[in-house]
Amino acid sequence: MLLKIQETAHFLRSKILTNPKTGIILGTGLGNLVTQITDKTEIPYETIPNFPVSTVEGHSGKLIVGKLGGVDVLAMQGRFHFYEGYDMKAVTFPVRVMKALGIETLLVSNASGGVNPGFEIGDLMIITDHINLFPEHPLRGKNFPELGTRFPDMSEAYSKELIAKAKGIAAKHNIKVVEGVYAGTTGPTFETPAEYRYFRTIGADAVGMSTVPEVIVANHAGMRCFGISIVTDLGVPGKIVEVSHEEVQEIGNSVQPLMTLIMKELIQD
Repeated sequence: MLLKIQETAHFLRSKILTNPKTGIILGTGLGNLVTQITDKTEIPYETIPNFPVSTVEGHSGKLIVGKLGGVDVLAMQGRFHFYEGYDMKAVTFPVRVMKALGIETLLVSNASGGVNPGFEIGDLMIITDHINLFPEHPLRGKNFPELGTRFPDMSEAYSKELIAKAKGIAAKHNIKVVEGVYAGTTGPTFETPAEYRYFRTIGADAVGMSTVPEVIVANHAGMRCFGISIVTDLGVPGKIVEVSHEEVQEIGNSVQPLMTLIMKELIQD
C-alpha cells in the first residue's frame, strides 16, 4: 500500500502547482461547491494511478485543485463507497494520498437521513461525533507506522475548534445549523422504519452511507476533521416517506450554497 500511495502522490505532484493544506470530500448532490473554486485544475479519477472510480450518480469523479476563498484546496468531487463493492482500503485510499501531499485539515460533507425528531429536511447538521456500523474497519490489517499508530485515539474525531468556528460563521450569516452524531452504515438501501428507530436508540441524530471511514483514516493520519451533513430525508415516526436518490440530490443542491459559505469561511486563517 505504501508504494501505491507514493506512486499516486508522485503523479499528482506533477499536476499540482500549489501546496494545499486543506482537503475537501464532497458527497451526494454537493459537488457544485467546486464552482466556487478558482484557478482550478481538474483531474479525472480514471487518469490517476491506483484511484478507484466513482460509480454513483451525483458523484462526478474529479480531483479539483485550486483556490476557495483565496485558500489553496484539494477537493474530491465525488467519493467512493463500501456499497459500490470497494473494500475499505480503496474507499479511504484518497485520504492517504491527501496526507502524502501535505493535507493537514479534512472537510467532509454528505447527505443524510435525520433521525432526531427536532430535525427538518434541509437542515445543516454539524457532525460532533460518529458511530461506526460498517462491517469492515478501514484500519483492519497490517499497520504501517509511517501512516499512523496502531491504536489511534478517537476521542475528538471531529475538531472541537473547527466546530466552534463553524457555529460562529453560521450565526454571523443567520444560517440555521444543528449538531449531532452521524451513524455510518453500508447501504445501498435506505433504512427501514425499524432501523431508523434503532439508530436513534443507540444515540444517532442522522444516518448515512459514507464519511466515517474517511474520518477514521484521517484521524489515524493526524489530520483535523470537520464534517457537515445535509438532512435530505427524515427517519422520524410519522414523517417517514418514500425517498429516492434523485430527491436526495435535489435537496442537497438546494441547500449547498449555505454549506459552501460555511466551508469557505471555515478554511480562512
